[in-house]
Amino acid sequence: MGSCKYLLDSNICIHLLCGRKDVYEQLLQVEWKNCCISEITVIELLYGAECSNAPDENREEVLSFCTDLEVISISGCIMDFVRLKAYLRKRGNMIDDFDLLIGATAIANGLILVSENEKHFVRIPEIKLENWVNR
Repeated sequence: MGSCKYLLDSNICIHLLCGRKDVYEQLLQVEWKNCCISEITVIELLYGAECSNAPDENREEVLSFCTDLEVISISGCIMDFVRLKAYLRKRGNMIDDFDLLIGATAIANGLILVSENEKHFVRIPEIKLENWVNR
């Protein structure tokens, strides 16, 4: 892993792809080179493109966006994922597996997760979380 410091969640990437100025300005402050995404985010973005009204155009845009970022494999977070999933299950506080994989990727790689989905991610102990969206 390079100089990556921030793991961008899928919703943050969608805001960037849609031109959200507040998110883009925050990205400029931390610098593009310090940001990366999970393989799960690539999957979610490509799925969204496939479900859109312009799948070919949106798929190209997503692939171009993903090419500019380091993509972190989920293979290094498997143990964190299963540990955290068991922890959340015991407490009756489950979250979606894809969200948990993204969160576990951040933890396993010592990254700050950037997401608007604070409601789910605050359930994960150990996670460092930032929200760049101003509503």
